[in-house]
Amino acid sequence: MSARSNSRRLQEAPGAGAIHTDGSGDVALDRTAPPAVVVWEGTIAAEHGRRDYWLRRALVGVDMLALMAALQAAFYLAGEHSASDLAWALPTLPAWVVLFSLYGLYSRGAKRIAQGTLDVLPYLFHALLIGALALWVYFRFGPPGDQLVLAEIVIFGAAGSALVLLLRAGARRGTVAILGPERALMVGEAQVTGALVRKIASHPEYALEPVGIMTGREPGGSRSPLPILGGLSHTEVAAAIKRHRVERVIVAQEEVDDDLILALMRTCGQAQVKLSVLPRHVEVIGPSVEIDDIEGVTVLGLNPLVLPRSARLFKRTMDVIGASVGLVLLAPVMALAAIAVRLDSPGPVLFCQVRIGKRGEVFSLLKFRTMVEGAEELGDELRAESDDPDWLKLESDPRITRVGRVLRLASIDELPQLWTVLTGKMSLVGPRPLIPEENERVLSWARARLDLAPGITGLWQVLGRTDIPFEEMVKLDYVYVTNWSLWTDVKLLLRTLPAVARRRGAN
Repeated sequence: MSARSNSRRLQEAPGAGAIHTDGSGDVALDRTAPPAVVVWEGTIAAEHGRRDYWLRRALVGVDMLALMAALQAAFYLAGEHSASDLAWALPTLPAWVVLFSLYGLYSRGAKRIAQGTLDVLPYLFHALLIGALALWVYFRFGPPGDQLVLAEIVIFGAAGSALVLLLRAGARRGTVAILGPERALMVGEAQVTGALVRKIASHPEYALEPVGIMTGREPGGSRSPLPILGGLSHTEVAAAIKRHRVERVIVAQEEVDDDLILALMRTCGQAQVKLSVLPRHVEVIGPSVEIDDIEGVTVLGLNPLVLPRSARLFKRTMDVIGASVGLVLLAPVMALAAIAVRLDSPGPVLFCQVRIGKRGEVFSLLKFRTMVEGAEELGDELRAESDDPDWLKLESDPRITRVGRVLRLASIDELPQLWTVLTGKMSLVGPRPLIPEENERVLSWARARLDLAPGITGLWQVLGRTDIPFEEMVKLDYVYVTNWSLWTDVKLLLRTLPAVARRRGAN
């Protein structure tokens, strides 16, 4: 039966005829019988669910507040317009809402689970650029008749970007605080399902609460930590959505067939529930996939595995500038750390260890020493007590010195690596540098992680460090390398400071 005929429910009424489908699946009228009544069951909801309804309005409100505050700051700092001129900008607010909508600043949340504030920055920057030019035209040729000067445009753009991002983050947190996290139902089980549930639980910023899983596996065959709420029939899933007040359904394509996905698309649309799909091999696809369309046929375009010389030049330039500035600004911190290490315990100030770098080259990684002398020899004795079989992770490592504990929690011990970045052996952002024993465990396709220089920070460091198992760390590095972009590096650098402040996964 075709999707069109499947979206109708045909009912016969007394005295009415019948409607049937022909061999092609299309609806055909049987003129020998009285006409039937066709009851249309809509697939597309008339409005968004309660959470999205209020979040969109909150975002619109804070966006307009941020823009007016930014314009007021521009008028005050530049001194070319008075505060009363701000009233002339009020009629432009509906146009700003339309402009932001065109750039998807109010619709991305309905499709995405990870709604990072920095993810909208490129769209926001472009929208503010176009809007600022339009505002200049409005003030020049419109009722105000007094054009904006360059200083006002620059201040408005900078302040507008900062305020919009700040207030949007507050609006999202406020929505979660009032409505609670989004209740999610997993439909189908895949190899990555357990890791996904664990990552959702360890990252409260996703504001997601998995309530259970629907699976076709036997009661003892499921590896998911979630409670099993039923099987994979459409009826059971629809009942679970209603019974558990589900707001988002996450479907694992590995176990769920196309018919059920199509049925869930319709059910979720009617119930105002958001739908996300885990495609097969999702672990190594990465975020740079593009949705292509060929005459109505959807094709996923993967990022080509090419890193041209210009991209490598941009990355190296950012490394040199960033490392140079970092060494100058952080020199006092590094000097104090070196003195503290020397006074706290006997031994060298710096710890040197062999690591595997770009293209498998061996290099020496430098850190401030945070352990007692001979700590590596004691590692084998402590490995039996490790919380993770892949590396030595202890709740309280007796080898760590008092100063070393402080340096590790603040990630100050990593600062000497800035010099290694200057020498070209490392990068500011990149895969985690592995010791030779760990590198030997990386096989097959995952060795593409060695195509870029290892980094001081990266996906592994930002998302959880030692809280992430070794196998997932390798996949994260592969995804980073095969989906590299300059904007990815900038985002990871900006996310590093909050990750250090949260001390997530610090060992």
